[in-house]
Amino acid sequence: MAGNSLIRFETTHGTFTVELYPDEAPVTVENLLAYVDAEFFDGTIFHRIVPGFVIQGGGLDQKFHSKQTRAAIRNEAKNGLKNLRGTLSMARTSVVDSATSQFFVNLADNAFLDHS
Repeated sequence: MAGNSLIRFETTHGTFTVELYPDEAPVTVENLLAYVDAEFFDGTIFHRIVPGFVIQGGGLDQKFHSKQTRAAIRNEAKNGLKNLRGTLSMARTSVVDSATSQFFVNLADNAFLDHS
């Protein structure tokens, strides 16, 4: 969709770009872009790598220390977007409205993670 923001991630294993959907997830997009603008993700690591499932990052530095985050945001998962291979989603705890800076990239279609 024209007008959607793109974020380019540069890692030690290459780069990838994700498209954000502000019409479907305005709070989530605003939150993620605030972290990008603050250069929060610089020097962070992908601390969880599950082949064939996800890679997760956005919260730990290279010494595995948690970074101070902004307040948690409202869950916007009931928006029609899906956890398809290559998509980025916000990580959270079992508390529905707990996403802050951590995200994951789906390495496979993970329909069981979709809002039902």
